[in-house]
Amino acid sequence: MDNAIEMKGITKKYKDFTLGEITTAIPCGFSTALIGANGAGKTTLIDLLCGVTGKSGGTAKYFEKYTDIDEPQLRNMIGYCSSMNFFPLDWTLKTIAASMELAFDNFDKDKYTALCRRLELGDPWAGRQKPLMKMSDGNKMRAAMAAVFARDTKLLVLDEPASSLDPLARDILCELFREYLAEGGGERSILFSTHNISDMEFAVDNAIFMCRGQIYEMGTVEDLKDKYIVVRGDEHSDKRACELMYSCVSTGSNFEGIALAQNAALLMSLNTVVEKPTLNQLSIGILRKAEKDGKK
Repeated sequence: MDNAIEMKGITKKYKDFTLGEITTAIPCGFSTALIGANGAGKTTLIDLLCGVTGKSGGTAKYFEKYTDIDEPQLRNMIGYCSSMNFFPLDWTLKTIAASMELAFDNFDKDKYTALCRRLELGDPWAGRQKPLMKMSDGNKMRAAMAAVFARDTKLLVLDEPASSLDPLARDILCELFREYLAEGGGERSILFSTHNISDMEFAVDNAIFMCRGQIYEMGTVEDLKDKYIVVRGDEHSDKRACELMYSCVSTGSNFEGIALAQNAALLMSLNTVVEKPTLNQLSIGILRKAEKDGKK
């Protein structure tokens, strides 16, 4: 199996926003990040793929077989989690477990218990429990993650799973991503959205950059790091370097941005420093260029 999801010409039209047309694929066996600023269309695309809202046009095929997201067998294969208030706020950890057990035959109570403890939520079977409404946003997301990772699924679709988590919890989330994929023997996949990739870099195999409802750039992380370079310069650098850069930000006497790797030799001849980018640096540079192009 090559792809967990294949999208062709997906669109969604609202009064003040249009998504698409989106044509791309989410490969099996890997983690794919939808990266973009707030309002880029990430949540809209995830909601369309998970049947939360209907498409205006286009098609999505899942596991090279299913086209109807409401197919019960397909629903059982996908673990979906929204960014906020995924469960009713008067529920407790115990209520979450009971509902998941009723809704899905692939929910593992023992695994859920272990995940709750690993995520420092405590014992989900304790006598007195705090409802979600009295938890922090970070703990609400931890509870949702424990529930979704406790199911035996083939695809996780997560909307901003790290946005409310502290650095330690984000590190644990990265561990859960890697464990989930490793246990699947190449048959499991993850699609998640984020507007801040800095703490998730080592849990990402593929990146899709979105801006204003469109895909602006995409590829494997390694291919993107080969395609672009980080460029730094100061008052001793030739200012013509900025003209060769994909995006450039000046901070007083210094400037920094990204450029196409094919221009590395020429940029170095202009007395700049050229380095391989991190995914976070790529994200900033690509999205800055996307916003600039969108305003033309």
